Amino acid sequence: MRLRGDIQISPSVASNGLRECLTSGHFAVTAELTPPRGADLTPLTTAVRALAPAVSALNLTDGAGAKVRMASLAAAIHVKQLGVDPILQVTCRDRNRIAIQGDVLGAAAFGIENVLILTGDRIGDDDDAKPVFDVDSRAVVTALRTMSDEGVTMSGSELTAAPDFFRGVADMPIDPPASWAPEGLTAKLEAGAQFVQTQYCFDMELLGRYMQRLAAHGLTERLYVLVGLGPLPSAKRARWMRDALFGTIIPDGVIRRLEAARDPRHEGVRICAELMQQAREIDGVAGVHLMAPGRHDDVVEAIGLAG
Repeated sequence: MRLRGDIQISPSVASNGLRECLTSGHFAVTAELTPPRGADLTPLTTAVRALAPAVSALNLTDGAGAKVRMASLAAAIHVKQLGVDPILQVTCRDRNRIAIQGDVLGAAAFGIENVLILTGDRIGDDDDAKPVFDVDSRAVVTALRTMSDEGVTMSGSELTAAPDFFRGVADMPIDPPASWAPEGLTAKLEAGAQFVQTQYCFDMELLGRYMQRLAAHGLTERLYVLVGLGPLPSAKRARWMRDALFGTIIPDGVIRRLEAARDPRHEGVRICAELMQQAREIDGVAGVHLMAPGRHDDVVEAIGLAG
């Protein structure tokens, strides 16, 4: 793998936000932030200010790992007030359809348009928590489209003002068998999805085959696909991610590089930067989504090396 230096993410592009970045044909870079486990916004503010010059938008996770943290809506509003385009993550695990629709309307009131709909992690640190799952992610995407296009709720009630949501969903790249078709992603597209952020995929050859299959089914012409990457801190962490995070793809070669490195953290940053370069060259890839909880400095370093 070789750095080519052809990703250019300027502050002017980053500040325009996710939708404008993608629709104007720029290669988008988004990053994920986990809201603090408390009411102090200081850690979030620090991370946002570090990432802001380098990214098109920032994801705010919604109860990631089924653990209590600051509400993603509150965190997204704070990010918006800091001048960065937020992506509000909404899971189906914790709220019924009334609460979900109320939350996204609240987001729209603050100018937050990007919404990523997820099912939500099922197992966390509180065994007494009761999962809701009133609606699935496809139903929520449909609701967001209906709110935007028709100005009505899921029950058919009319809204006083229609929002304009930019609707996102999640996906997991696979090495597609000969007979495989992307039926799940196609269904999400038909429900109203406009962009996709994937699980970690550090195998660019596999990703290329996956994207070819999406293209063969016409999906890359109608969906913006952002590939999940991130700076790996160590071989041990990479193995844990591959074993414990469903759908994560990390080839043995990446782990061997981390094992052989004198400075595994820096090697992980370089690998991330190299893979960003390679992902940009794959037809249909519209950007990357960088995930490295609590390590925003490594994310910024990787983006800097790539561009």
